[in-house]
Amino acid sequence: MSRSERQDKLIEIINFNIIENQKQLTSFLREVGFNVTQATVSRDIKELGLIKRKNTSGVSHYVKPVDPRLRKLKTLFHQSVIKIDFTGNIIILKTLSGAANSACALVDRIGENEIVGTIAGDDTVMIIVRNESSISNVIKLLESFRE
Repeated sequence: MSRSERQDKLIEIINFNIIENQKQLTSFLREVGFNVTQATVSRDIKELGLIKRKNTSGVSHYVKPVDPRLRKLKTLFHQSVIKIDFTGNIIILKTLSGAANSACALVDRIGENEIVGTIAGDDTVMIIVRNESSISNVIKLLESFRE
């Protein structure tokens, strides 16, 4: 398998799992058929520009760095989100009319593992969170974009 295929799989793994260290990442890659060493994984991490970030639960894990183009989405989020509310494992964002899609685009791109999915209308975004215990942490993250 090629380096490109391996790196694509590596990105997929960190997008869907909380990977805290290179040893875990090496194990995941081996499980899916890539015969890699930790040195190879270390080079891939460097080439891909991966960074470690704490998630809303405080666990440090590998993520792709935030794309600088997201700054515009953060600005739109800040300017358009009027209210953040929740029920159960669902967060609702109320936005200015016509702004829900841009707010939703930011949520989709932040790569938070606790967010399962989103749906946007004209002035409302529905965010499904993995479990109720994660709600307050995800809301804190969303509130940070409004500052």
